[in-house]
Amino acid sequence: MSLRTGLIGLGMMGRHHARVMRSIKGTELVAVADAMGDPHGAAGDLPLYDSVQGLIDHGVDAVVCAVPTGLHEEVGLALAEAGVHVMVEKPIAHSTEAGARLVAAFEEAGLVGAVGHIERFNPALQEMRRRIRAGELGRVLQIATLRQGGFPARIADVGVVKDLGTHDIDLTAWLADSPYERVAAETVTNSGREHEDMVVATGRLASGVITDHVVNWLSPVKVRKTVVTGELGAFVADTVSADLVFQANGSVATRWDAVSAFRGVSEGDVTRLAIEKPEPLRTEHEAFRDAILGERQDHVSMAEGLDTLRVAEALIESSRTGERIRL
Repeated sequence: MSLRTGLIGLGMMGRHHARVMRSIKGTELVAVADAMGDPHGAAGDLPLYDSVQGLIDHGVDAVVCAVPTGLHEEVGLALAEAGVHVMVEKPIAHSTEAGARLVAAFEEAGLVGAVGHIERFNPALQEMRRRIRAGELGRVLQIATLRQGGFPARIADVGVVKDLGTHDIDLTAWLADSPYERVAAETVTNSGREHEDMVVATGRLASGVITDHVVNWLSPVKVRKTVVTGELGAFVADTVSADLVFQANGSVATRWDAVSAFRGVSEGDVTRLAIEKPEPLRTEHEAFRDAILGERQDHVSMAEGLDTLRVAEALIESSRTGERIRL
C-alpha cells in the first residue's frame, strides 16, 4: 500500500520538498496547500488548497509542513488531531513551549512526528558518524562548525540562531551521541531586523566534548564546515560539496628541536574519502517514510527537535545576559 502524502507550504523550501516527494517509492504526493498560492509552480496538476484543513479533507496519511516557523504549532496540532503523520521543517516551532505541545500531541496520538534537520542526512556527516562510532577517532574531544553566507530573504520570523544555528546544534549532539550541558554565546544584529544575524557560541556536551559554532548570514563567502577532533586525528566535512577528509595524527618523529618542543600532535596522512552522495533531502524523506512504516527509526524526532530548540533559546538568552547557561 502506498502512503498518501501532502505538502503544506510552497515557498523556497516547499518546492524542493514537492520535487522529491514525487519520487519517493512507497508514497504518492496527492495534494498541496499554501494560503499564498503557488509562486514557484510546484503544484503542477495536483489539487491546491489554501489551508491545512483542505489537505485533511482530501485524505492524507502523512504531511510535510514547510510553512513559516510561527505557524508550525497551529498546523502541526491540526494534523495530529486528524491522525496524520508529520515532518515539520526545522526548527520544530517558534518557542520551546510550542514545541513541547507538538511533542506531546504526536506522542499521545501514536503518530510519527519528525523535524527536518536535513544536515543529519548529508552523506559526509552520515559517513563521519559511522566512522566515529567505529572508533576511528578514538575519544572525541571537540566539534567545531562554521556556517556562513549571504542574507536569506526567505526568513522573516526567526534569527540566525534558530534558522541556521539549529543545524549545528542538532548535528553536533547527534555526532557525539550526547546532549548539551552548558552554552555561551555572543550575537550581532546588523540587518535592521529585530532578530540576530550573527552568532559565536561555545559549549560543552554531557560527554565532555567541547563545541564551537560560528554562524552568520552576513558574509559573501558561503562556508559549511564541520571539524571533529579526536585522540587519533580529525574529520573535516564540507557539507556544500559533501566531501569528507580524514587527517591522522602523525607518527613520524621530528628532529627539529623548535618543533619537537611543542608537545602537541604532528600532521599525519591526509585522506579524502570516497563516499556515495545521495541527495540529503531524499534520504530525509526516506527516513520519514520508513519511520511511518515501522522499518527503522533514524528520522529526527520531535523530541530531539525540541532539545535542539532549547539549546538555541539558551544561546539567545546567553547573548542577552552575558551569562553561561546550563541546560
